[in-house]
Amino acid sequence: MPEGDTVFRTARRLHEAIAGAEVARFELRVPRYATADLTGEVVHEVIPRGKHLLMRIGSFTLHSHLKMEGRWLVFRRGERWRAPAYQARAIVGTAEVDAVGFEIAMVDLVPTADEDELVGHLGPDLLGPDWDAEEAARRILADDRAVHVAILDQRNLAGLGNEYANELLFVRGILPTTPAAAVDAAGLVETASRMIRANRDRASRTFTGDTRPGRQNWVYRRERKPCLRCGTPIRRTELGATETSERIVFWCPLCQT
Repeated sequence: MPEGDTVFRTARRLHEAIAGAEVARFELRVPRYATADLTGEVVHEVIPRGKHLLMRIGSFTLHSHLKMEGRWLVFRRGERWRAPAYQARAIVGTAEVDAVGFEIAMVDLVPTADEDELVGHLGPDLLGPDWDAEEAARRILADDRAVHVAILDQRNLAGLGNEYANELLFVRGILPTTPAAAVDAAGLVETASRMIRANRDRASRTFTGDTRPGRQNWVYRRERKPCLRCGTPIRRTELGATETSERIVFWCPLCQT
């Protein structure tokens, strides 16, 4: 599942592949930008912003979001793609490689000066150079919803998805339905930062420190299985800001109170 660490690695891979090169092929297969052409412009950089990708080309920014299925892959020029062509929504090619975005969402092309219109609403970025733990904690404490909902709101802090939310609350011993204003927000944010930074450069995400299959998660997707700490069966429910934004929540009724 693409979360902040996945987006960070994707941006780094794209930056290494195309930054500094001139665009030789440019296609956006979305109606709004179907005629856009940045051929001849230089790719300045590719950076992550929470779960968003910003590819700065010339004086423009190509913005995309991976959502659930999206991915950016890099191929040598002329190499056969490892995904169906009909899934490609963006192609940024240089003389040597093609960067192709498959099933990506929120595809936008805006002047770089207007980037904030797309990502300015995001809270402090856990993997960003301007990470502000105090501000993130302040925003969580000001949220009157359940803590699981609050830490998934990208306006409070950017980069956490549902897997991180479940694992983070287990490690901190917090029941997911606890009001956000009642938790140790500073401690929660500090643990979140350590978690995502530890996973940032790993090939396989783990929260337990164990990379063996079935041992990487404390609670996420482990409904009815014994807690790895106390043996109590893991429970499952759903929480969300609205009915249409509910996420599956997993917790240990003994370790999280």
